[in-house]
Amino acid sequence: MARTRSAVIAGTGLIGGSVGMALRKAGWQVTGIEPDPVRAASAVAMGAVDCIGEPGPCDLAVVAAPPSVLAPVAQQLLDAGASIVTDVGSVKAPVCSAVNDPRFVGGHPMAGSEQDGLDGAHPDLFRNAVWVLTPTSITNDSALADVREIVSQLGAQPIALSPERHDALVAVVSHVPHLTAAVLMRIAEGRSNEHRALLRLAAGGFRDMTRVAAGHPAIWPEICVENRAAITDVLDELLDELAEMRLIVSRGDRTELLARLEAARESRRSLSTGAPEPSRLTEVRIAIRDQKGELARITTLAADLDVNIYDLEIAHSAEGARGVVLALVDSDAAEQFAQSLTDAGYRPSLNPLG
Repeated sequence: MARTRSAVIAGTGLIGGSVGMALRKAGWQVTGIEPDPVRAASAVAMGAVDCIGEPGPCDLAVVAAPPSVLAPVAQQLLDAGASIVTDVGSVKAPVCSAVNDPRFVGGHPMAGSEQDGLDGAHPDLFRNAVWVLTPTSITNDSALADVREIVSQLGAQPIALSPERHDALVAVVSHVPHLTAAVLMRIAEGRSNEHRALLRLAAGGFRDMTRVAAGHPAIWPEICVENRAAITDVLDELLDELAEMRLIVSRGDRTELLARLEAARESRRSLSTGAPEPSRLTEVRIAIRDQKGELARITTLAADLDVNIYDLEIAHSAEGARGVVLALVDSDAAEQFAQSLTDAGYRPSLNPLG
């Protein structure tokens, strides 16, 4: 009979509670760490955790605490004997540089809910969501592979990025859109006093664009401070683009306006919609040396090329310090991925499944 795996969840809000529910649904024994006694009782009652306890030995620990305490809590869990520790914070460079342990794998599930806290928690919250993992040069390959497998079992699509690249990209797709939505709501609210029907007329596109502004605001000051360099860079670019759009509209340049709107439409349509059929996948076999950082190098190389790895396995050789990584990628991207691996000193081979 298989041993029941154990997990510790530090923080039982929306994301931590959802992770706990998903792990329990997958058969894990989950212990919660929650200083708020009311929330702790709710986490048990709602099935987010099996019980409330203290840091201790476990197969997996997940830090779902505020950004300012991610690093110390992660270190506490490592010191208490967790085999692997990951976190769910939306800014990665600070915590990944502060936690200097090969058992730590930075993480960020790109999922959420308009409901706050445990009220919005759900075991299927991560179904088909992107879950970013941010290994560093010291990350243990087995730890990264294990976290990646667990994330996949929860229904998410794991992707590996360097902590710095993650923070730059998430500023574009998450942080600045949230701030922009807040600004649009501020404009609408300011004008609603003058035109009372404005907010009642707000529907369709406006509601879609500003939906994220309904999220809980408490975490955003910390996020913006932690990632302020990347956020201000994107805000500067946004201001420049808005200034150009203002100029186009003010001079009535229909041709240029249509060209920009068409380009935006095509970009929006090209957003990923999930994994392709198995017949369109290719297995890439990559021989590696059995040393730290190999899996991180391969997965971040794939991300740099915008190549999705839909499944991944690492097999260590019983003879010598070598192993093989098996990665499933879209067949259309397999040759490019293989060439980049070759350029990086690897010797990949391709096996189309179709």
